[in-house]
Amino acid sequence: MAKAKPFIKWVGGKNQLIEQLDLLLPADFDKWENVTYIEPFVGGGAMLFYMLQRYPNIKNAVINDINSDLITCYRTIRDTPEQLIDALKVIENAFLTLEKEEDRKSMFLTVRNRYNEKNLNPIENTTLFFFLNRTCFNGLYRVNKKGLFNVPFGKYENPKICDPETIRKDSELLQRVEILNGDFEDSFDYANGKTLFYFDPPYRPLSNTSSFNDYTKESFNDVAQVRLKEYCDIINQAGFHFMLSNSDGNSKNAGDNFFDDLYKEYQIERVWASRSINSNPNKRGKLTEILVHNYNETKNNKCGSLFHLGMDKTEQIKLVRG
Repeated sequence: MAKAKPFIKWVGGKNQLIEQLDLLLPADFDKWENVTYIEPFVGGGAMLFYMLQRYPNIKNAVINDINSDLITCYRTIRDTPEQLIDALKVIENAFLTLEKEEDRKSMFLTVRNRYNEKNLNPIENTTLFFFLNRTCFNGLYRVNKKGLFNVPFGKYENPKICDPETIRKDSELLQRVEILNGDFEDSFDYANGKTLFYFDPPYRPLSNTSSFNDYTKESFNDVAQVRLKEYCDIINQAGFHFMLSNSDGNSKNAGDNFFDDLYKEYQIERVWASRSINSNPNKRGKLTEILVHNYNETKNNKCGSLFHLGMDKTEQIKLVRG
C-alpha cells in the first residue's frame, strides 16, 4: 500500500536521516498519550509524514513555515486535492508534448514569470509551484531579495509533474494537521500536554558559498539562530520536549563551535548526512549534522547505537575527521 510522502523536492529534506532521527526521539515516546507534534519549519515534510504514520499516539499535529507559497501547497493538497490533480495533468501534458528543449525552456520561463506575478489563486499558485519544482535546476527553491523565484531551467527528459497517488495520500493525512504560515514562535500557543517540537530551520552555512537558505526574501542569519535557541529555552522551561537539526560547523572548520557553545545546556548528538545540492559533484559527500534535544534518554540510548551517536563531542569530531 502506498504511503504519504513529501510531494516536492526540498533542500534539506530529511528522508535520508529518518532512521537516525527516530532513534533520537525520547526513549518512551511511543508510550506517550495524546501527543501534540509541532514542526515550526516544515519544509518538504519528510519528518511530518513519517511521524504521523509511524506513531498513532500523535493526536494533534501543527506545521508552520514562513514561506507562504509552500504553505499554500499544503493547504491546497489538504483541502482541494482533486482540483489540483486536474490542473497538474493539464500543465504536465502541455510540457511533455513539447519535443524541443528550447520550447520546454520557453514554457518554463513563461510559467516562472507568471508565478512571480504573485496574484494567483491557490490552485494556480500550487500548480505552478509544482511545475517549477519538477522542472527547475536540481529542484531548488530559491528567491531573490524581492521575493521572486529565480532558479534556472533544468534539463529533465520526462519529469513527473503530477503524482495523483501521493497527493491523495498526503491529503488524507493532512486532514488532521493545523497548518500555519508565520514566524516559528507563533507555534508555541499550540503546545499542550505531551508535546514534541521538531525544528529543522534553514541551516547555518558551512562556508560563504554554501548557503542554500534563501527560501524567502528574509535571510536566516546568526541573529535568527540565536533567537531560535532562546525560543527553545522557553519551550524547555515550559516543560515541553524539543529536538533540533542544523549544520555541524566542526565537520568542515576546526574550531567552529557556534552551535556547541549556543546549545551547551542541552544534549548535542552528531548524525551522518549526504550533501547533494552542490552544482559540482566533486563537492558533494557525507558530513555530520548536529541534533540537539532537551531530554536525556533517547531510543538510541535504550537500544544501542548503529550510528556512533553515544560519543562525547571530542570523540564525534575525531570520527568525522578520520
